[in-house]
Amino acid sequence: MNKLKNKVQLIGYLGGDPEIKAFGENGRLAKFSLATNESFKNAKGEKVQETQWHNLVAWNTTANFAEKYLKKGTEVAVEGKLVNRNYTAKDGTKKYTTEIEVNEVLIISKKNS
Repeated sequence: MNKLKNKVQLIGYLGGDPEIKAFGENGRLAKFSLATNESFKNAKGEKVQETQWHNLVAWNTTANFAEKYLKKGTEVAVEGKLVNRNYTAKDGTKKYTTEIEVNEVLIISKKNS
């Protein structure tokens, strides 16, 4: 049960091409967003569709995979963990963000080019 404490699995569509940053000899970081959709009927019986956006980060080998194979509109399944972090913006204000640190990616379908 220990491995289930902080685990996220999502299926959705990439909102843009991954942004890649290289550092050091072999360090790589990929940042990208994922949209997940959910539809349901509201109290009036009308169909409602909601989209949630998730910020994802991937490191090293997974970042290399993202750079090579992932493009805007690709449907993927990702697995990772939630990471909360804070930082100070250029204007001096403290910012907080939650990201999904991805350790596995499975391409479900590619957007037609």
